[in-house]
Amino acid sequence: MPSELPQPSIVLVRPQMGENIGGAARAMWNFGLDRMRIVEPRDGWPNPRAVAMASGAGRLLDEAGLYGSVAEALDDCSFVFATTARGRGLTKPVYSPEKAMELARQKISAGEKVAIMFGPERAGLENEDVARANAIITVPVNPEFFSLNLAQCVLLTAYEWRRQSVEIEHERVELVKTDWASAIEVEKLAEHYEDRLGEAGFFFPPEKAESMKVNLRNLWSRMRMTRADVQMFHGIMRQMVRWKNRQD
Repeated sequence: MPSELPQPSIVLVRPQMGENIGGAARAMWNFGLDRMRIVEPRDGWPNPRAVAMASGAGRLLDEAGLYGSVAEALDDCSFVFATTARGRGLTKPVYSPEKAMELARQKISAGEKVAIMFGPERAGLENEDVARANAIITVPVNPEFFSLNLAQCVLLTAYEWRRQSVEIEHERVELVKTDWASAIEVEKLAEHYEDRLGEAGFFFPPEKAESMKVNLRNLWSRMRMTRADVQMFHGIMRQMVRWKNRQD
């Protein structure tokens, strides 16, 4: 059975290729959507090519609703989006996928049923289909090539839904068997390098020595290092000193 997570229904209107239906199912499940409605598929239903393309999302195809018209597919929905890249000569609000899914989340949270219509691959939704929608979703594609594959369009919308409905971790660093270096560990590293570089005569001429040390300290602070990094830099310097002593 479909999950109980509140979500919009994805309505594929007169899809032509089973592969694209399967690809749409896969895109939906990638982002946690599993309520698919199919209206008048060209090649009938079920479709073995859709199953093959869906990969691990075949359950969505098994549970998809099959409808004989757009009106039937939208019968229980209180707000409907139509996806289209072309002007339709119809007065309707037009949203980006991001803003559309923000609105969808608000309406679904308020108890409404929301549907998103996607048209057939050849030419998209007909004006008669779009006229049934409350709003339009348009992806900001290249105006010289605005044709999107059906599954791609579903994926873009499903991704934006996911962004609106879960907490997204926008950036992270995976620490593998180490932790971030503490300030004292970085300080000790800086002292180690200053002492050894001083012995090697690196800070020359004398009147520039202090500014050179400041620049070196600034270098360490710009590099957010792990404890493993600090240990490696200590090891590099110790080995260089050992090598120098052997040469002498």
